[in-house]
Amino acid sequence: MTGSVTVTPNTAEEILAAARAVAPQLRGHAEETERNRALPSRVVELLRGTGVFRMGFPKELGGPGLTSTEQVEVVEALSYGDTSAGWCGMIGMDAGLYALSDTAVREMFPSLDVIAAGMLPPVGRADRVPGGYRVTGRWGFASGIAHADWVSAGAFVFADDEQERTPTGKPYWRIMMVRPEQVELIDTWHATGLAGSGSVDFSIDDVFVPEEHTFSLGEPSRSGPLAAPDALMRKMPAVGLGVARAALDHVREVARTKVNRMTGERWADDYRVQFTLARCEARLLSVRHAVYGSLEHRWERLASGVTLSELTPDERIATMLTRLAAMRGARDIVRRLYDLLATAAIYKPSPMDRWLRDMETMCQHVMAQDQIIQSAGAFVLGGRPRFPLALGIVD
Repeated sequence: MTGSVTVTPNTAEEILAAARAVAPQLRGHAEETERNRALPSRVVELLRGTGVFRMGFPKELGGPGLTSTEQVEVVEALSYGDTSAGWCGMIGMDAGLYALSDTAVREMFPSLDVIAAGMLPPVGRADRVPGGYRVTGRWGFASGIAHADWVSAGAFVFADDEQERTPTGKPYWRIMMVRPEQVELIDTWHATGLAGSGSVDFSIDDVFVPEEHTFSLGEPSRSGPLAAPDALMRKMPAVGLGVARAALDHVREVARTKVNRMTGERWADDYRVQFTLARCEARLLSVRHAVYGSLEHRWERLASGVTLSELTPDERIATMLTRLAAMRGARDIVRRLYDLLATAAIYKPSPMDRWLRDMETMCQHVMAQDQIIQSAGAFVLGGRPRFPLALGIVD
């Protein structure tokens, strides 16, 4: 008797179909995931089996090379099943988008179904030594790090105890890739929402990192639309979109059969129910189409050979603002539906309470904060963005 060999999906169509097929199982594990405060191993393997973690690897390296919109579709489908699983899928696929050399990718990732975690902004310190760097520091919000194959850590670079600077005079930083066993996890993640993402702090203490295991967002190793620094952020709104769709489908199903016990009126005939559902559908349609439209436009422009810096200011701010609008819009949708269900939303097995907490926590992420709006306004006016990384500016 011979065993069957499981082949990981490796096209956009196959990965999306697998993500949609696994969503009910993710929903079934959602309570366990939340209690666990990290993805259970069985959930990790469910995600790995969909091909989500290989989405960013180009076809030249054997990957599927999904476009940004295709990545959003997949993460949206996973998040429809469970927010934390979708969030970890969205973060974990970053390995394929990192600006590592092809040689390093082949050495570090013998399988493309690897999982990345960590924190990209420079919080740590990397001292140049022969062949690489000695890295030390503490980072936070490392979603999915407990099941990661590689940990990324942004660090300012020093040489002979002097901080290196870019030609424009700004501190120079790189992202260090280390093995999980070289990292100490610090159990800080006791959050009200996205509990299952396991977004704990981590520290690194004087670890040697070879030069080839590091990269800079401003020094792409490949060309094309996925080489731009903002590629890592384009898929983020997918999680909120998936949760909003799940909440709407849940409440629509409830409303089809629910009867007001006081009046005997069917919810399906209640003006307030009808109005709230349609209003939420309108909000989701608008933010979702804005996200997909902005991503498709950016992809077409970058694929034509235009660089990120050559886009107009309005083009540069489009994806960051639609991303923020989608995250906040999804939270607003879940809030309105939660209020519509009233006390029915607070009791298990209703998923509404978890979805609301997930969305509230998600919108505390910097990408959904006011400084993103300020950065967009400053950029079009020629002012100083408070968070330039949202614009793909790394220097």
